[in-house]
Amino acid sequence: MATIAASVARQAATLSRVSSPKTATNLIQRRGLAGAADHHGPPRVNFWEDPMSPSKWKEEHFVIVSLSGWGLLFFGGYKFFTRGGKKEEVLSIFILCL
Repeated sequence: MATIAASVARQAATLSRVSSPKTATNLIQRRGLAGAADHHGPPRVNFWEDPMSPSKWKEEHFVIVSLSGWGLLFFGGYKFFTRGGKKEEVLSIFILCL
C-alpha cells in the first residue's frame, strides 16, 4: 500500500512539473557568448590619431586604408605604364582626319 501511495505521489509531482506554465524567466534567452563589451588587449584607435602604428588601428580603419593604398598603387602603375592619357590626343587626331 505504501509503495502504491509513493508511486501515485511521484506521478502527481511529475504531472505538475510537466503541465506547469512557464514563467517569464524561463522564456528569456540568455546571450551566452556575446562578449562585445569585453575588451581583450590594447584599446584600438582611429588611424588619424596614431598613423605610424597600424597594429593599434581599429579593424575597419585598417581595411579602408589598406584598400585605398592598394588602389592608389594599381592606378599609379596603370598611369605610369600607359604613359598617362595619350588616348585623348589620338582621338582628337582621328576626329580631325575625318
